[in-house]
Amino acid sequence: MKVLVTDKINESAGKIIEKAAQVDFLPTMTEEELIKIIPDYDALMVRSQTKVTSAIIDAGKNLKIIGRAGVGVDNIDVDAATQKGIIVVNSPDGNTMAAAEHTIALMLSMARNIAPAATSTKAGNWDRSKFTGTELYKKTLGIIGLGKIGTHVAEVALALGMKIVVYDPFTSKEIVEKMGGEYVENLDDFWGKCDFITVHVPKNKDTLNMINKDTISKMKKGVRLVNCARGGIINEKDLKDAIESGQVAGAAIDVYENEPNIKECPLIHCDGNLVLTPHLGASTQEAQINVAVDVAEQIKEVLSGGSASSAVNIPSLRPDKLEPVKDYMQIAENSGELGMQIADGMIKSIEITAQGDLADLDIQPLEVAVLKGVLSAMLEGVNYVNAPILAKKRGIDIISSRSKVKCNFAGLLTIKLTTDKGTTTVAGALVAKDIPRIVKINDYETSIRPQKHMLIVPHVNKPSMIAQVAKVIGENNINIGSMNVVQKNDKHETESIMVINIESEVNSSVLDEISKIDGVHNPKYIKLNAQE
Repeated sequence: MKVLVTDKINESAGKIIEKAAQVDFLPTMTEEELIKIIPDYDALMVRSQTKVTSAIIDAGKNLKIIGRAGVGVDNIDVDAATQKGIIVVNSPDGNTMAAAEHTIALMLSMARNIAPAATSTKAGNWDRSKFTGTELYKKTLGIIGLGKIGTHVAEVALALGMKIVVYDPFTSKEIVEKMGGEYVENLDDFWGKCDFITVHVPKNKDTLNMINKDTISKMKKGVRLVNCARGGIINEKDLKDAIESGQVAGAAIDVYENEPNIKECPLIHCDGNLVLTPHLGASTQEAQINVAVDVAEQIKEVLSGGSASSAVNIPSLRPDKLEPVKDYMQIAENSGELGMQIADGMIKSIEITAQGDLADLDIQPLEVAVLKGVLSAMLEGVNYVNAPILAKKRGIDIISSRSKVKCNFAGLLTIKLTTDKGTTTVAGALVAKDIPRIVKINDYETSIRPQKHMLIVPHVNKPSMIAQVAKVIGENNINIGSMNVVQKNDKHETESIMVINIESEVNSSVLDEISKIDGVHNPKYIKLNAQE
């Protein structure tokens, strides 16, 4: 067997893989160059420079596994690999310590004016008073996202004598208080408590522009911000304005909206206390070795007939279990994903009930698909392999049952999510054996085709409601693909919901406009991993 390693990956990877296969180290290549040589290889190991496209995957007739020496797999066409039965693996934990330490380093550098002071001193100046800083001791650090990186940042900050305030809807109050921090349930109560704020969350529809001019205005005057997570979580223009106005005393940024086109970033032209680094969060010798070793071990195991520990796609599920229920996998995932985006609060348990033909089958793959959907609405990097582990770590109870009660579908999967604030029910089915539909949302009987972009608008059942909502959507240049309006099975019921399939994302300002329509309450934008 042969393994191709490219993108300047640490040589320790080769020493591990060569126990199972021949290893070739080659420099980063173009798509055309890779297509020519990839048919000879059983495995491919890359970093972020190589774009593993569907054309490369199609040419890799012998490929069994693709390894990404790092966390993200955005440069790999995972869907194409899945269709070809190729396992894709990454190293989700290899750079945790590096990213946490860089966060602390940036915070200290910003607080003590290290960068400008160093530049001034190297120029032969002695301006001590000009670079007077501020201490971290007894200051309050606000942490948004208490995952592995956020947790280590919290531990170091506590050791430095800082106070900790945490906002993370997927972490419990007990965990934060046991650590020695203060748990804050909503962001409006969070902003004003912090002297420093650091973000450790994925970039998604809920976190995009999370820190903007409105939220910055709710912070203490003189707050300092750190972002080593993802570009786009902090609005760069709004941050520039806030620094120049004095509302924000300083910022330390490692990630940007348009990397590597840093010249387009508004912060480059900002006057004020600003530390900028070129995405160095994972750039330590140790982290590079860690991710190389982790992925190399997985490649060696797979080529030796074993299994991967961090696979990000479906081949990790046994074919004999998957085959009988494979047609329901997408609707199971979408049902879980939809349910979690509708639900409020922290997830406690998931009840999955199979009816019809599904009641006689092993639905374990569907349980994993539901978990993936539920957790993907909260976390980044969830896959069919790690979803059960992530659910277990968060103490989520999984209850699976079969019902012999007759239903109107060949197979029906009902999912009930229980959070600390209530319950949400979503049911999915196949119509005519191969058409996926969401057939129930709480007490509403529906028939909805899962689509990538959706709006759910609960409203009072009265004239002109549909027209008013459609008017707002149209005025914001959003095209409506289809709409389903349903009322509860009660002739006296005054509540209905609109479920609208749309063709683009909806931002918070559009939802605010819809919310202001008399009779509408709590509309939600839903984004699904749906097949188009």
